[in-house]
Amino acid sequence: EVQLVESGGGLVQPGGSLRLSCTASGFTFGSYDMNWVRQAPGKGLEWVLEIKSGGGIIYHTDSVKGRFTISRDNARNTLYLQMNSLKPEDTAVYYCATYQGVHFYRGQGTQVTVSS
Repeated sequence: EVQLVESGGGLVQPGGSLRLSCTASGFTFGSYDMNWVRQAPGKGLEWVLEIKSGGGIIYHTDSVKGRFTISRDNARNTLYLQMNSLKPEDTAVYYCATYQGVHFYRGQGTQVTVSS
């Protein structure tokens, strides 16, 4: 059974930083592309960043370029999202997610709130 468990969210002031983690189990983590997606209040899912199984990185939203970094530790089955210079518009529930064939899996999410 595929399981994705996010952690590291919280309340942070504008300009602050957070590091999100996602621990994966139930599949061969290193063989799959992994994503961070987010959902702001009242909005749909927004793809943020993707890291390929081979390490290549794709930014799906320009607003995080230069501020967010995605990485993975295949030995620890863990995906990371380093978020710097956070803005109020980054407030959302953040999910790690992966596609396996026709199946889409995501975790339960972790809330990130950027507010003074």
